[in-house]
Amino acid sequence: METKDVILQLRTQKGLSQDELAERILVTRQAVSRWENGETVPNTETLKLLSKEFDVSINTLLGTPRQLVCQCCGMPLEDAIISHNKDGSPNEDYCKWCYADGTYTYSSMDDLIDACVRHMTNEHFTEEQARAYMRDLLPTLDYWKRYDELSDNGQFEAFKRQLIQEINDLHVEGLPKVEKLNALVGRYVNLAYPLPSGAAVNFLNDQTTYLGTQLESEFGGERCFGVLAGMDFILISTYGPEGKAPELVLYKKR
Repeated sequence: METKDVILQLRTQKGLSQDELAERILVTRQAVSRWENGETVPNTETLKLLSKEFDVSINTLLGTPRQLVCQCCGMPLEDAIISHNKDGSPNEDYCKWCYADGTYTYSSMDDLIDACVRHMTNEHFTEEQARAYMRDLLPTLDYWKRYDELSDNGQFEAFKRQLIQEINDLHVEGLPKVEKLNALVGRYVNLAYPLPSGAAVNFLNDQTTYLGTQLESEFGGERCFGVLAGMDFILISTYGPEGKAPELVLYKKR
């Protein structure tokens, strides 16, 4: 699709008139009309405003001329998993797992490889092959090339260690000691927990990136513990295979 078609489609999907879109991004209605007629193309700053307004990458607005790749883990990027900056604008250099609201979530290649390999192995691609592939790939990506420049000098890792300590200090019966927390996007872990009233409640935001892990219960059986945390809460639950029959064990404000 061309830029004119993309803008028209996104505006229509959001239910905005040309006047309403123009007001939101501080241009005239005539400017929007010229874009949608293909007479002109938004300049760089306006593309940034449109990107934030429609929550899509500039690459999408330009008709997807290139394949975006996360510059931390190498995952191909689509709008649904592109990360966001602190101001809410899309950041098309990273996925939501590697960069969350202005914070890089990985400072160790080994930890990132461990997190990725679990999702890469199958009958055609062994764990050893996946690890070798990631070891070759990561040093070629911009984040790892510029790690000394982009890293936060261990502040986020210190935050994770503090969270892990707080979780382990809860001494939840049957929960093994937590050793690591990985970045997890809300939409993939936002289970609906039943309340005594019979209602089911989701505690997470689908668009937010959290820290968490899954651990086998010390009691055995098929149920696992799920641990999730953010800046202001800790959530611990149990559930069956594929997240079935979730039960909330603990929700604690920090």
